[in-house]
Amino acid sequence: MNVILLEKIGKLGEIGDTAKVKSGYARNFLFPQGKAIPATKTNLTDFEQRRSELMAAHNARVAEAQGRADKVKGARLTIEVNASEEGKLFGSVGTRDIAEALNAIAGSDISKSEVLMPNGIIRELGAYELVLDLGNDVHTSINVAVVGLKSAAGVSDDGSIIEEIDEAAAEAEAAEHSEVSTADSNKAAADS
Repeated sequence: MNVILLEKIGKLGEIGDTAKVKSGYARNFLFPQGKAIPATKTNLTDFEQRRSELMAAHNARVAEAQGRADKVKGARLTIEVNASEEGKLFGSVGTRDIAEALNAIAGSDISKSEVLMPNGIIRELGAYELVLDLGNDVHTSINVAVVGLKSAAGVSDDGSIIEEIDEAAAEAEAAEHSEVSTADSNKAAADS
């Protein structure tokens, strides 16, 4: 099926180009999204009359996306997570976590669908360079450092928290507990 593109679409072409696509792609995606119209003689003449209007709208969308990209370009995020000593995360860092952290520090409006993670979610500590696809062929990169949590309590291999107890306090508590047990057993012996 031949269509006339109403906006720039990746590998298909620029605004006003005629492209041959599968009919299902045209009916289910391009037409409902307003990205293309069928390539008929009447649509061609209508398009030529609307070309300047469509180009102005496209340029406005590109300018908006570029402004959003400039806001977050080169941003450096540090995300603290629970991790084992080997650097494996207890859980993972995904697109939602990155978008929320980026919006918090940059005051931007990045959605999780705009964060590209070609290797999947992050499951290990380290530094990562990720790309944001802000639409209209506008991309920018950010740096994400995933570091382990710094806490007073340790974390075991299974993710549970290890409480660090003062040894002197633990010995005093154990001695007090044994004195109470001895006193209880002496009282029980005297009662019988």
